[in-house]
Amino acid sequence: MAFQARPRDPLFDSDTQAIIERRGKELIGLVLLGLAFVIAMALGSYSPDDPNWLSATDMPAKNLLGPIGAAFASPIYVIAGYGGWAMALVLFVWGARFVFHYGEEHALQRLIFAPIAVAMVSIYFSTHVPSADWSHSFGLGGLFGDTVLGAVLGVLPVAPGVGLKLLSLGLFLGGLAMLAFVLGFDREELWVYARYLLGGLILIYDTFLSLLGKGAVGSWRMARTSLKPAAKPATIARDPELSEAVLRATRPYQDDPEPRSKLRDLMPSLLKRSDDAPDVDVPVEDDRISARIADAVKNRVRRPDLGPREEPPLGQGARPSISMLGEDGEIAELNALDEQFAMPEPEIVNPSSETGFAAFRAASDSKPKVQHTTRKPTPSRRAKAEAQPSLNFGDNGAEFEIPPLNLLADPTNIERHHLSDEALEENARMLESVLDDYGVKGEIVSVRPGPVVTMYELEPAPGLKASRVIGLADDIARSMSALSARVSTVPGRSVIGIELPNEKREMVVLREMLSARDYGDGNQSLPLALGKNIGGDPVVANLAKMPHLLIAGTTGSGKSVAINTMILSLLYKLTPEECRLIMIDPKMLELSVYDGIPHLLSPVVTDPKKAVVALKWVVGEMEERYRRMSKMGVRNIEGFNGRVADALSRNEM
Repeated sequence: MAFQARPRDPLFDSDTQAIIERRGKELIGLVLLGLAFVIAMALGSYSPDDPNWLSATDMPAKNLLGPIGAAFASPIYVIAGYGGWAMALVLFVWGARFVFHYGEEHALQRLIFAPIAVAMVSIYFSTHVPSADWSHSFGLGGLFGDTVLGAVLGVLPVAPGVGLKLLSLGLFLGGLAMLAFVLGFDREELWVYARYLLGGLILIYDTFLSLLGKGAVGSWRMARTSLKPAAKPATIARDPELSEAVLRATRPYQDDPEPRSKLRDLMPSLLKRSDDAPDVDVPVEDDRISARIADAVKNRVRRPDLGPREEPPLGQGARPSISMLGEDGEIAELNALDEQFAMPEPEIVNPSSETGFAAFRAASDSKPKVQHTTRKPTPSRRAKAEAQPSLNFGDNGAEFEIPPLNLLADPTNIERHHLSDEALEENARMLESVLDDYGVKGEIVSVRPGPVVTMYELEPAPGLKASRVIGLADDIARSMSALSARVSTVPGRSVIGIELPNEKREMVVLREMLSARDYGDGNQSLPLALGKNIGGDPVVANLAKMPHLLIAGTTGSGKSVAINTMILSLLYKLTPEECRLIMIDPKMLELSVYDGIPHLLSPVVTDPKKAVVALKWVVGEMEERYRRMSKMGVRNIEGFNGRVADALSRNEM
């Protein structure tokens, strides 16, 4: 008798294994970064006078890493020259990729070409003439670079001038391309870096031009100011009383005028200096002084006429006076200006009227309110238990284990697309204009974005029939450039719901629905996870309450996805003792993956003749169950099982 060996359960679940794998990669990255810094320090502080493998001296090592660093850097410089820095660069970049988990899966495929990249860099440096500080007999590319370059120059007829420079340029481009390949850069990544580099150069160039332009404008203004002739000194005699009267006329009228000393403190510096400076006795024209006083009076009365007000009587001493120079130089006093230009009292605005800020606030409130109802489903008790890693040391071979949720795709790795509130409000305004074109008056009062569709709530104008708006569904879809549109009344509300599909649909993940409390902690006998509603909540139906279930649709509409979702919903909730299945698949492609699960009464039926036999057996079994339920006086299988459980508890069976 042959026994089938049962595979041993893993010590950790998949989530814990993934965490351990990520931490291992990060540790590898830190090691590579450490090696890169060690090599860079050894090469950066290299000195030919240090003791190494090729020369023994009594002098202490100047290398930052001591004799070990000198012994490591000396062979690299002798063999590869400056090409040894490429080793540090390769280790640094791949260490960063392992730490940040960015492209580390291609490390082995690229690092095997690292020696070729180092060799090309060494040959490139050998094309350059060493400086006077270079104390070695070989070139900048080491012995390897000089040897390969000499062989190439012996084969190719390269001139020492332009030909060698072209060869150096070719080696530079080839080495750069090979180094980029070894460092793991692909075309898209290089394009992103090139775009950012080009944008930075453009920004620097624009900033340089703006600074250059500001400097040129400043220099031009300074030159213009230096070439401008000096202004002539003022020859107008300023009287202190005249200046005070002009300043007092330009200020708003007050019931309690301030003292004269405080008013003089508010004068401009030019008027204050006129008290100390000696007056120049030069005749001043009457028309100029009159124009200044007229301007002051105009500035005083330049206010909207909001209605007169009653002023208390003022004494003669409290009235301001304005004086001007006459033809004979005497000062004529004007005391009738207050009666002629009395300041009106501002009109008291009714606070209940919708003006000013209230009107602006009402206009702001008229915008459609975007209500984001999409939220993360509440996890069930089973999902919370599986999210916490645990060790399984028991032997559960005799019991059936419901498959864990971590076998399904993680919803956190799914890219989700969401429209901004401004875009949703713009779509609402566009929908209002479309409805207005068809003679439908109303206002979009709310926008409810969902994972697949977005519902716009229309509050129709009084007297508008809902059937008129519902009949415009196809026209609305055409005008909004949507695939379809669904228009219906919202139960219990006075608005009409208009559902339009999103341009980018959010992927509904099965694991997210099976982890929800509605599915895991629900009381459905045969739960089916069907998807999400417009608010993003999982929709779970009970198959036991459906007398019949038929799935139909066009090609590519999702029939197979729906069937697989329903089957997995049953398998993730019920044990083989609670649910048995017979699967018939004449296409031999859709349901063959379920062959061998313990829930099957028989293997997946693919032969049409056997399918007829299986269906006849199912009909006979159902009729037998109906007869048993009739004898027990129950209507469904729940009542039958309840009667049997009661009988077993009373030891009647």
